[in-house]
Amino acid sequence: MILAIDAGNSRVKWGWFEETDRNGGWSSVATVSLIEFAASSDQVNPFSATHENPARIIISNVAGEGAHQLLVNWTRIFEAEPLWVKGEAQTCGVRNGYESPEQLGPDRWAALIAARALEPDRACLVVNAGTATTVDALSAGGEFLGGLILPGVDLMRFVLHEHTGGLPLQQGCFVKTPRNTVDAIETGCRHAQAGAVERMHRVLGGDSACLISGGGGQALIERLDLPCRYVENLVLEGLACIGRA
Repeated sequence: MILAIDAGNSRVKWGWFEETDRNGGWSSVATVSLIEFAASSDQVNPFSATHENPARIIISNVAGEGAHQLLVNWTRIFEAEPLWVKGEAQTCGVRNGYESPEQLGPDRWAALIAARALEPDRACLVVNAGTATTVDALSAGGEFLGGLILPGVDLMRFVLHEHTGGLPLQQGCFVKTPRNTVDAIETGCRHAQAGAVERMHRVLGGDSACLISGGGGQALIERLDLPCRYVENLVLEGLACIGRA
């Protein structure tokens, strides 16, 4: 059994992966907001409620030192020593083309590894639409070529509100030709997300696959003019690949 934990900027997700001769699968997956996770008491360990000792614990954490300490405390009840994922030069058939491989976020690295397992023979655009949106290019040979980081839709809205004289912090509707301010903001943010993905897809090549994950992934797919597939737990899938390796 592998306990995979993905601590993101807004949410913490974890899953229990059952290993079998034919790769295995998830027995359960849970998710909470980062605020709820930080507020959990010492008496209610979120990882011990449903399962016994895991053979391995694999963690991706981009939520900072506070989340790191919570994860250390709550995984200490298990015998397995956690593996804290970080960018490496090569893992699970993926070669890291970042100038400094260790600077690549562990969530992006895990998602690339999952994409390689899901699309082993094709170039692939790997998109995670969350608090931030990342758009990463993976060659058919398994080389991470580079990628983009941009604010997610909610963060775009917030920055416009905070750094202008009067733009409202309110969700509007996506329309072809917006005729009010909230719809103009909403449509602009959605176009910016889709445009970044489509431009990177053209760079990678029109026949490349496109895998999309994250809380904003489904809404992003609705705006894209290219074939793509939603993978709900892409980072966890990558963590499970690392754990099995």
